[in-house]
Amino acid sequence: MKIEAELLITAAIIGACLGSFLNVAAHRSIQGRSWWGKERSVCENCGHVLSALELIPIISWLILRGKCKNCGAKISVRYILVEIICAVLAVIILVRWEISWAALIVSVGTCGLVLNSLTDYESGDVFDVFAITPGILGLIIRIAGNWPGILDGLEGALTGWGIFALIIFLTRGGMGWGDAVFMGGMGAILGWRFTLLAFYLGVMIGGIWVLILLLIGRVKWGRGDSIPLVPFLAAGCFITMIFGPEIFEYLDNRLAYDFKILWPY
Repeated sequence: MKIEAELLITAAIIGACLGSFLNVAAHRSIQGRSWWGKERSVCENCGHVLSALELIPIISWLILRGKCKNCGAKISVRYILVEIICAVLAVIILVRWEISWAALIVSVGTCGLVLNSLTDYESGDVFDVFAITPGILGLIIRIAGNWPGILDGLEGALTGWGIFALIIFLTRGGMGWGDAVFMGGMGAILGWRFTLLAFYLGVMIGGIWVLILLLIGRVKWGRGDSIPLVPFLAAGCFITMIFGPEIFEYLDNRLAYDFKILWPY
């Protein structure tokens, strides 16, 4: 199916708007402020209330050159980066899954990935409500399918939570429970097999990133540098939601081929 350009543009716009919203939700939650209701967005430096024209995702940041219109204070580049990333993710989801139940589940999961990554990156905290809600929504959406799908979601939640519960037990609290709750919520969306794949990919991506930081001297062994884990797990989850079926198909074929070589009879 060829997706029309207008639909791709619409997906990008929706993704950018969601990115803007998730930015605000994450930042205000960390500060203990409400991100719903009538509270207006303001410049954190001078208190200037932002107009609608100053809140257009991506475009406003570019027009204002990353500065407050009133006082000239810098606006973090994180805002436009998250909006661009979410726009790209929305297009990827549409291209991969088109308009389907799978696309809806992946979209819900992706919002959870971005939101939890932002809070973990900014403060090192993972809010239980943000981690659990995508999983609950994912299970609700699975109801439209069948009972095996719901059971797979429950098994995925237990698998995601259980992996980190085991790590926490073995390390005697060396890792926070927020990571366990996050993977439990995503496990409800992914199912148990995809949860294992997402965990593996996330750990591998995180390991490569840490190695790069070590090589360029940004972190050092034994210095106690803290690196948030959720953004890497989120990357693994998103890759799994997009390419998971193809990855497992390749692995199944590869394992069958290797087994045939070892035992051709």
